[in-house]
Amino acid sequence: MNMQEIIQDKRDGGELSDEAIRFFVSGVTDRSIPDYQTAAFLMAIVFRGMTEREMTTLTLEMAYSGDVCDLSGIPGTKVDKHSSGGVGDKCTMIVLPIVASLGVPIAKLSGRGLGFTGGTIDKLESIRGFKTSIPISSFVEQIKKCGMVLSGQTPELAPADKYLYALRDVTGTVQSIPLIASSIMSKKIAGGADAIVLDVTCGAGAFMKEESSAKELSRAMIRIGAIAGRPVTCVISSMEQPLGFAVGNALEVQEALEVLSGKGPSDVEEVCCTLAAAMLRRSDVGRTYTFDEAYSAARETLRDGRAASRFLAFIQAQGGSLESDGTPSFTEQSVLRSELTAEKDGYIKTIDALRIGEASMRLGAGRKTKEDAIDMGAGITLRHKVGDYVRAGDILLSAYTGTSSELGEEEILDALAIAKEGISFSDAAIEAPKEILAILDENTVNPF
Repeated sequence: MNMQEIIQDKRDGGELSDEAIRFFVSGVTDRSIPDYQTAAFLMAIVFRGMTEREMTTLTLEMAYSGDVCDLSGIPGTKVDKHSSGGVGDKCTMIVLPIVASLGVPIAKLSGRGLGFTGGTIDKLESIRGFKTSIPISSFVEQIKKCGMVLSGQTPELAPADKYLYALRDVTGTVQSIPLIASSIMSKKIAGGADAIVLDVTCGAGAFMKEESSAKELSRAMIRIGAIAGRPVTCVISSMEQPLGFAVGNALEVQEALEVLSGKGPSDVEEVCCTLAAAMLRRSDVGRTYTFDEAYSAARETLRDGRAASRFLAFIQAQGGSLESDGTPSFTEQSVLRSELTAEKDGYIKTIDALRIGEASMRLGAGRKTKEDAIDMGAGITLRHKVGDYVRAGDILLSAYTGTSSELGEEEILDALAIAKEGISFSDAAIEAPKEILAILDENTVNPF
């Protein structure tokens, strides 16, 4: 095989053989292909695309470029959940306890965040003593304790994808459906899942800005999953405004517990019950359920306390501490630093998730680089959402930092100024936006 010829074939619109793709992934993994050729090949894919077979071959080769988790010791169909991310996305902490409380064993590998807030691993590490490095050999034991286990992803999983992702980020080759789909699916397959539920967010605070692009990406991942023998359900959800009220790490854990106790924001509950229903229908437990039956079963766990109890048991099983009142004990307390108020009466027209996320990161809740430390107590709490009527002087949002933060008042005001840019008003009434835009699977079933 000759890498130059492979680049030229794709540049000219050719369909690559499995052998050519295997040669490429192998060369990326052992670094025998130089960066400039890899970047050129990625750009050729951006312009020429890939067929279903090419995408699937690329996905599987990346998935098996390193270790693959063996979850055969856990009985039943293992269903994994993944989100393409967004501002205020605390769904994993809610969905997993719901599904586990319904008798579905959950083993999930999760990652850290780079951007507006931490990833699920970072958010859970805001709980004092919580352990996120659980050996795969201990998964069965952990599941016996509380029905679920969550651990950080090891660097040995899909190493080719890790390298390609970093290179795509600096070569203008991120925006490509085949490359995005193969990146997400390779990690999920390497994680050992039998079936996969994906929360594909779209809007201002998401990677995919348009619903049409989110649907195109979803269909690509569903096709890859079908060919690879891993059935996929994609839930397309809105990320025009932040999900829920809390944006941060400890703040989002607290809101997650509120939702699990049946007292949280309705938008978060709707998205999480939808994702839980999709997971339940892929499991052995709920395979015969209709979507409405699965959704009702998920929602009931929030009303009767099962989901909240499962979440707290999960925290303790992985070393986390609870206060005397049974709530999580945090490494940093959130300290109110300032508030943004409305300057006039009106209906809230937009709350740009991207701006709120940027403001939260300025307060310390996220990372600009992988080396940055996160302030676990930092973040923003919205007081109103799109469609709400406010009067001049009403509080729109509150800004927090952790007790150890050294941010000055000027930096706090800069963060609030960014948040303010994302909020607009209307004299006319505004309808609250839909949260669930579509649900797609191999049958393209869409109950909405």
